This record gives sequence, C-alpha cells and structure tokens, in this order.
Amino acid sequence: MNFDIANQCVATIFSDSYREARNKFLEVTPGSRAYKCSSTGPSGEELFTDVAYFGPTRAERLLVLISGTHGVEGYCGSAAQLLFLQAKFHEVLPPSTALLVVHALNCYGFAWDRRVTAEGVDLNRNFIDFAEPLPQNPGYDELAEHFVPVDISEEGVRRAEAALAAYEKAHGELAFRKAASSGQYTQPGGAFYGGTEPTEARRTLEQIAADFDVARRKRVLILDYHTGLGPYGHGELQCELSSGREGYERAATIFGASVTSPVLGTSSAVSIPGTQDAFWQRTLGDRHTYVCPEFGTYQPPRGRLVLREDLWLFMYRPDVVASEAGRQIRQAVKWHFYPQAADWKEMVLWRSHQVHRQALHGMASAD
Repeated sequence: MNFDIANQCVATIFSDSYREARNKFLEVTPGSRAYKCSSTGPSGEELFTDVAYFGPTRAERLLVLISGTHGVEGYCGSAAQLLFLQAKFHEVLPPSTALLVVHALNCYGFAWDRRVTAEGVDLNRNFIDFAEPLPQNPGYDELAEHFVPVDISEEGVRRAEAALAAYEKAHGELAFRKAASSGQYTQPGGAFYGGTEPTEARRTLEQIAADFDVARRKRVLILDYHTGLGPYGHGELQCELSSGREGYERAATIFGASVTSPVLGTSSAVSIPGTQDAFWQRTLGDRHTYVCPEFGTYQPPRGRLVLREDLWLFMYRPDVVASEAGRQIRQAVKWHFYPQAADWKEMVLWRSHQVHRQALHGMASAD
C-alpha cells in the first residue's frame, strides 16, 4: 500500500454512520445476504447484518472477516473489510479457499453508537454455554453501584471513582481489571453484562455459520475487528481464552510474534468467558484459528467514563436518549472507540492491510 492509496482510503473507506458503512459495503458486495434485526435505528430505520461470500461453495478452507461485534467498534471493522475488498484480495484467494464477510454483526450497537446489543448485553461475553452454571465475578458485584452509579453528577462520579480506586489499591491492578471487564452475569444493564440467554446477534452468527456450512470446513481463520484496548492506533492481534495455548500457537504460526494471549499473560485484555472464540471453539475445535485485531484508542479510564454515561443513560434515563444530552453521550462513546483523526485511520489501514496479506499467505500454506 503506497502513500497515495493510503490517503485515498482514509478519505473514502471510513464512514460516519452505520447507514453509510452499510451502503458502502453493499456497493461492493451486490450478491450479499441480509439478516434483519428486530430492533430499529435512532431514526426508526431497519437494521441488518449483511454477509458476502466469495469463492468455491464447498471450499475446504474459509477466511472469515467480522465487524461490529461490539457495535460502535464497527466503524473500524467495516473500513478494514472494505479495504480487503477494494484491494481485490477476494479475487486472488488461495486454491480451495473461500471468504465470508460478516458486516455489522451487532448492527443495533453500530447504529446507536453503543458497544452492547439491543438487550443491553456485551456480545463478546454472551457466547457461554447457558446450560452450565453462569461464571461468577464477585469483584464486579461488589463494585456494581460504582461502575454505573445512579448519580453521575460531578460529585457522584468523584465518589464512584474513589471507591474504584480504593478497591484497586486493596486488591491490585489485575484483580481490579478482572472485576471491571472480564464480564458479569448478575447485573442487567451494567458494564460488560453477558446476559442470561443467547442474544439475537449471537443467534444471527449461529445462523450464518449454519447457512454457509462453516462446521464442515477443514480450516477456518477468523478475524474479528475491535477497538479500544492498547496503544493509540496499534493493532494488537489477540487470541482468547477458549482456544487456549493451542489457538495462540496456530495464530502465531500465521501472524508471528505480534500475536498475544491472555493465557500467556501477554494480552492487553484479561481472560474473558463467553467471547466469540468460544463459539468457534465449540463449532470447529482445532480446525479454527481466531484472532482479534484490537486497535487502541485512548486510555482505559476515559473508556470507563464514556461507557458509564452510556449505560446510565439507557438504564436510568431512557426518556432522554433522543435528546441533545443523550446524543452527546452517544457521540462521546463513538469518539472514544472511533477516533476522528486521520493518523489513527491510516494506522488502522496499514496494519489491516498487513494482517490481510498474512492471513491469505497463512491460508495458502495451511496443511
């Protein structure tokens, strides 16, 4: 990718709304299939997860690109998917390889500039087996009222932050991070809530996998684009807990030493139950390799503050979601997970292009 192409991509590939991103995706995937969401967007518009497939119908190898697992993070993922298609990589797939592109998996969150689904659930905590006992997070339960306090006045936030700081001082940074972000299943409407049953977005992914016969493939490589963790603009390649060290080693074979894993303690994320990787692990076992390109934005304390206000808005003041104050809160979430800066966008594109080339090479050299 040369300098002129990078500048052109920054200007044309990124979008400013879910609707714009969807229109751009449909322009380059005229044969795509739409999965309608039961929820609507801020203007009452219909919402869809769109899926495009390229390559042999019965290809033994499959590359899967997913955007919008965490709704508002779809701005980045959608741009990365468009970059792949505009580079025409789908026209030069390795032999016996197909491409499946899932655009705006959590289309509700994308349209509303929220991380969560319409049910208020963090989709990347929702892929647990609900027939088993729910994971416990006593640290979150202890701090729940401070993560999303009823009072978000300046004084209310000061008290909440003081309580969180006291917990971190008493228990350590790692314990605090686990309490804060590893997921919880007891506080609906709270931060990183994993739900009590499969969400509509999860069921959509399961239906897509069934419709495109993913389970019979011999090798599947999944890129699930995210933003928010790590240094500004850096694209960390994260593996997840579900596929363990074996999944990490499969990913490292393809992408090299930049791959990280919570199992090894090298990831900017803590170990999380119920991530999307759990679905792929159940479906494919060691026939899959899951990687999350995680593009850093701003420091975690800022993210905690904007997510707190978003959750507070929809939990305690749903009547003002459409007001100017509500739009400002949602805009702050968007800006945190989608920096409106050319340098960040260019960093995302350069790293995505590199990862895409590595993924194609990995598919070509797979046993």
